[in-house]
Amino acid sequence: MNSTLECVTDWIQRQRWYSGKGQLPDLRELVVEEWDVGDDARVRVLLIMDHAGHAPTLYHVPIVVRSTIPRGAGPMLIGRNDEGDYLFDAPHDPLYAAALLERISPGHEVATASSVLTGEQSNTSIRYTFAETPAVICKVFRMLHNGENPDVTLQGALSAAGSTAVPRFVGALTGEWEDVGEPNGRAIGHLAFAQEFLPGVTDGWQVALDRAMAGEDFSALSSDLGSATAGVHATLLTVLPTAEPGLGAIVAMVAAWHRRLAIATSEVPSLAPLRARIEAVYDEAQAGDWPHLQRIHGDLHLGQALLTADGRWVLVDFEGEPMRPMRERIQPDVTLRDIAGMLRSFDYAAGTAQSAGVDEALAGAWAQSSRAAYLAGYEQVAGAGATGGNPALLDALELDKAVYEAIYEARNRPDWLAIPLRGIERLLAAHGSQSSRGSDSN
Repeated sequence: MNSTLECVTDWIQRQRWYSGKGQLPDLRELVVEEWDVGDDARVRVLLIMDHAGHAPTLYHVPIVVRSTIPRGAGPMLIGRNDEGDYLFDAPHDPLYAAALLERISPGHEVATASSVLTGEQSNTSIRYTFAETPAVICKVFRMLHNGENPDVTLQGALSAAGSTAVPRFVGALTGEWEDVGEPNGRAIGHLAFAQEFLPGVTDGWQVALDRAMAGEDFSALSSDLGSATAGVHATLLTVLPTAEPGLGAIVAMVAAWHRRLAIATSEVPSLAPLRARIEAVYDEAQAGDWPHLQRIHGDLHLGQALLTADGRWVLVDFEGEPMRPMRERIQPDVTLRDIAGMLRSFDYAAGTAQSAGVDEALAGAWAQSSRAAYLAGYEQVAGAGATGGNPALLDALELDKAVYEAIYEARNRPDWLAIPLRGIERLLAAHGSQSSRGSDSN
């Protein structure tokens, strides 16, 4: 037997959401909160700081403590502590699930069943079903940050404004912990939030990939997705703070592009010969006119879009790009970042289809028509020219996204590296062609 912290240390290394892969966790309990659930079992919510690695990381580890191992609960076992209690990963336990929903939405109908969704990388989501009311999904954040979580703030604001392009917001739960970096020595952040569960939806990535693999046109759906994106941006513009693109904000954003490119060229040597051309696009974008800054999705791609049974697009997962610090993700940004992310996603669907045997020319034409339709659908709602005021800026943001993808693929899926590399080559060629035409017209 071991202490609770020792049990968690062994278990946490095997979890998909643990970011310190390949290193021994160095854990310290910051918060241990007991929930009264009126049962022989107990719920214990742990906020644990991991000091392994370059920067401390705070994890949210709710556990259920029982004196025995219930039938079927073995896979959720964390370990047995010094007191002889068995510790279980709480989201899988109906006792914790019910207590969590009551704290998020007091007085909500009691669920008839709860279950954990599989396949998630960074969080744990619990689906609740009810006898009378629509199903709910609750996302339990595993890595915590001081301050707002944009997934909560943005979806909550959009839902409150009546947007039908996001699931209906139900509520959120916050926690508090010590933080010596804060003026009062305390930090507050989101632990979990709940929203409407949409039945019968299809993942946008799968819809697009199926069409690309079959050589079927995606333009109509892509145009609708562009319109939905524009609608979300328009609502966020009215309900959350905005900012003007001052020199400091622009320079900071461009500096982030250059930092990422420096990392990429060191990890992906084939990018080194392209660095000067990429930096030239960055410089051109910096010198051009910039639109106002506002809150955006921050990591928009086909996998963050759900197609409902009635053919409506819904956007989810507003946490922002995982590799960006949270302090950057919650700042007003350019809407073109979301657009660039979606354009790259079409390229990925086409590239995946090409890797599976679809003709290169057909895959390229599919991506181009999808891209054009998305931009047209966006401008149909946002107004003509909404995506083209500074063409170099959209190109720079798309290049930066492709550079990010190259780093990710080199580290995690080397067989996929060709997709972002082809995208960078194509973007540079297209930008060069546009620049030449612009020069010839002067």
